[in-house]
Amino acid sequence: MGEKKILVINPGSTSTKVAVYEGEHEKWTESISHSLEELKKFSKIFDQLEMRKSLILSCMEKHGDALKDLDAIVSRGGCMPPVSAGAYEVNDYMVECLRERPVDQHAANVGAGIALQLAREVGIKAYTYDALTVDEMLPVNQITGLKGIRRPARGHNLNTRAAALKLCRDKGLSYPDTTIIVAHLGGGITTNLHQGGKMIDVIMDEEGAFSPERAGGMPVYAIVNAAYSGEYTKEELMRRLQRAGGMISYFGTADMREVDAMIEAGNEEAKLVFEAMALATAKNIAKIAPSAYGKIDYIVLTGGLAYSKRFTDMVRERVGFLAPIELIPGENEMIALAQGALRVLNGEEEAKLLMPTA
Repeated sequence: MGEKKILVINPGSTSTKVAVYEGEHEKWTESISHSLEELKKFSKIFDQLEMRKSLILSCMEKHGDALKDLDAIVSRGGCMPPVSAGAYEVNDYMVECLRERPVDQHAANVGAGIALQLAREVGIKAYTYDALTVDEMLPVNQITGLKGIRRPARGHNLNTRAAALKLCRDKGLSYPDTTIIVAHLGGGITTNLHQGGKMIDVIMDEEGAFSPERAGGMPVYAIVNAAYSGEYTKEELMRRLQRAGGMISYFGTADMREVDAMIEAGNEEAKLVFEAMALATAKNIAKIAPSAYGKIDYIVLTGGLAYSKRFTDMVRERVGFLAPIELIPGENEMIALAQGALRVLNGEEEAKLLMPTA
């Protein structure tokens, strides 16, 4: 009997990444681009379902794969109600939640609907894995200084948990028995703490280090003043914080290779801001450690910026006193999804069901 064949779907804002895995081996992968003009036709993200599904089927046909040959389909999990980490079997209730009342608008919301429709055509199961809304934070970590506002739990859950699991697999460690801080270094920088097999604390990019694209945690009073200054609409200010902050606000680019070239050319401002971003990252790694009483086994740096030796060296110098630091660079979402579905198919993990609460 051959390796399990799994279709992986990862919808993004302007693309749909598709891959077929045989076991943990990537048979092929492709990123299908969607033009802004094409997407303007749809008033809601979920309205894109048929368009994206059709393109996925065409892509499979091009690569010589058919639905009937699949053992499972797995999609990136969207903004459903809060869930625990791991696999969820896609059901009608999950799709309804993502279509009618998503926690937030995100392209991944449409993935479960596509996966379920395709899976039902051939009588197999569809899954999501480590959804965007994984929330395993301890109650004490949810509290803020303003009653009624709690700390959010979202923080690149798919890639950070995959990195933690890979570290344990590579080192022969038990994930539930290992305490790991994982910092995802991408367009946004998030940090989370894994202990007892759960992600018990998260520092999201809206409150953590500034990054290539994000402003990160900011002086609150200054932001309130900006919001009421009349200079910005809500949308304009949110864009400055989310998509035009960080390195973009200083140098007009989120490409750290360009900033690195500026530093090499002697640009002192670039050198200072780059070091400040590394310092902010290290501060947040240290900030999350008290949630485990400082008893940390490993720190993992992952995401695209983990390829930068200059950046990771700066972080290591600042926070290496806390625990050994391991690099697992890249955003390994597709293989993480495939491995999650494979664990279910192999009986190593049981898929949960999202059900209505009483």
